[in-house]
Amino acid sequence: MKALVVGGAGFIGSHLVERLLADGAAVDVVDDLSSGSLANLSAARSMGGELKIHTLDAAAPELRTLVAMREPDVLYHLAWWPPGIAGPGSIGPALAATSSVLEAARQAGSTKVVTAVSAPALYGEVAARDLPLKEAQPWAPYGVRGVTSRAVIDLLEVYRQLHAVEHTVLALANVYGSRQRADGGVVAAFAAARAGRRPATQHGDGRQTRDFLFIDDAVDAFVRAASRAGGLVVNVGTGTATSIRDLWSLVAGPDGPGPTIVAKRAGSVTRCSVSPTRARIHLAWAPWTTLSEGLRSL
Repeated sequence: MKALVVGGAGFIGSHLVERLLADGAAVDVVDDLSSGSLANLSAARSMGGELKIHTLDAAAPELRTLVAMREPDVLYHLAWWPPGIAGPGSIGPALAATSSVLEAARQAGSTKVVTAVSAPALYGEVAARDLPLKEAQPWAPYGVRGVTSRAVIDLLEVYRQLHAVEHTVLALANVYGSRQRADGGVVAAFAAARAGRRPATQHGDGRQTRDFLFIDDAVDAFVRAASRAGGLVVNVGTGTATSIRDLWSLVAGPDGPGPTIVAKRAGSVTRCSVSPTRARIHLAWAPWTTLSEGLRSL
């Protein structure tokens, strides 16, 4: 198999590249290194196999030339989703990158596009009784990331209907693991606080909940989506909700300091966990790493 990973030098992308190489795929990485890093690919570069790295903006016209030349079976689009809190200025670049990827896939003719959106941002505020969320749950995009997620899905659907460009969208729970920037997720922020022997910063009362998904489990879903779940949005998570204050207790340990409490972060939903039922059916996927096991790897 030939795969092209746009955003392959980022947190999720670099882990995906390693998995693809381990599976024997030929891999091209496209990344402008604005938030990713070549250091994230050091392990991949030492694995051998067929790996090519292109320092290139996803929205650049050269992407279409590259895709036409390499003819990948699957194009993983991770470049539109920046780490940290998405601001209004991220909407234009996100849609430009997505349009560029879809045009490249359209011209290639048989390349599938796999991308991911934030499940909390896509589904928005929900009642506790609706957890874990299933794909039938109405979308209520929350914040800039939520609105952008919806727009990305709409673009994918347009290209599927008009140009027969196949896609799969993974609605991801909160992915965590090695190489995640401290501003890229609460687990990474808490792990950095622990490493620095300082209290974590907790936004709000800590009772807000998230579904924490280990990076290896997330990558396995991406790999399976290359040949499955065409045209679908598929929730990828554990189905288990963990409060932020309980997360800090797990990270800090029994002798760790209490968190420093500040105001609740704007653009953050109160609760989220997603059901993996559709993923089991359409991706033959299920999570296998418990939160405790995943945290021990950090």
